[in-house]
Amino acid sequence: MTKQARDTLKSLFSSAIRADLLALLLNNPDERFYVREIATLLRKNPSGVKRELDNLEKMGILTSTKVANLKYFQAEKNSPLFSELKSLIAKSLGVHGALKASLKTSGAKIAFIHGAYAESEDAATVDLFIVGPVSIPADGYRDIEEKFGKKIQVTIIDDQQFRQKRESGDAELEKLLSGNKILLMGKL
Repeated sequence: MTKQARDTLKSLFSSAIRADLLALLLNNPDERFYVREIATLLRKNPSGVKRELDNLEKMGILTSTKVANLKYFQAEKNSPLFSELKSLIAKSLGVHGALKASLKTSGAKIAFIHGAYAESEDAATVDLFIVGPVSIPADGYRDIEEKFGKKIQVTIIDDQQFRQKRESGDAELEKLLSGNKILLMGKL
């Protein structure tokens, strides 16, 4: 997330935790998460996360379900604010922020944007490189493509293949890693 986008969201929502929660939950509306899981994904204090989740639930933006001793939260898709907030979050995060939010729950170890978009955000295509055991839904990133008018091309390789290529000095991978990129998650 760019500094300007984060500052805008902070002032709009008065809390960085709330903005991050909305980005996570609205970009993954069919997923449900418990407090510690969210705190781990967002790298935030669980007590602050819990407070903001409760506030968002009171506003009708989230719903919760208790299963055994865990309380799960998820976006309330029937909320009149759902589509507007989702759109606002996506626009303020930009393409790379929206991709990062959707990748948080994917199992990806490393993810980055490379190619023309990494050099200029005016590019029509976003090349996304993912390392890890990731499953992308059949519709892929259609929502993000439609919202931003960009075509997203995804390359996925598993951890072992990535390590082998890196250790063997694979020329194609080295060229990719040495070029311009926008790191979304993990470390290179």
